Amino acid sequence: MSAVLHQPRLTVPIGERDHVLSRGAELTLLEYGDYECPFCGAAAASVEQLMRIMGNEVQFAYRHFPLAQIHPHAQLAAEAAEAAGQQGRFWDMHQLLFAHQDRLDPPDLIGHASTLRLDLRRFALDLETHAHAPRVREDFLSGVRSGVNGTPTFFTNGVRHNGGYDVESLVEALRMTA
Repeated sequence: MSAVLHQPRLTVPIGERDHVLSRGAELTLLEYGDYECPFCGAAAASVEQLMRIMGNEVQFAYRHFPLAQIHPHAQLAAEAAEAAGQQGRFWDMHQLLFAHQDRLDPPDLIGHASTLRLDLRRFALDLETHAHAPRVREDFLSGVRSGVNGTPTFFTNGVRHNGGYDVESLVEALRMTA
């Protein structure tokens, strides 16, 4: 347990502004991710499986950490997730973006919004004006303050997880830091 005490900690706790599944659960898993990152795509499948296994025991929060220099579509994809969130469909868009990581150009994002039956005029305007860029930047900066320098980066119960992001590793980390 002493090794856990020396791990970097989450500097901005999960709050009302965060997108959270199973809010209020005893254990917490937070991911800083990038919708164009293939490793984040693999991690998304692990998180989905973990949530099926552990159910309401774990609250899962996702924060944006677009690595725009190596993933040119990541920033706008994050903004698209936030635009969908403004219409109550953040998690649906989140899943679509990871399921279609090779389809993140603006017309693709509009197509995803159409699939979700969002208000397309509002969604397109949000993307065009970068209405949600400040929110994405806020997430990014909170990650920087917590020592995030790549994706995916997980925090289990507020402690940075430096191990694998397979289901078994994440479950073990959640239990170890509880």
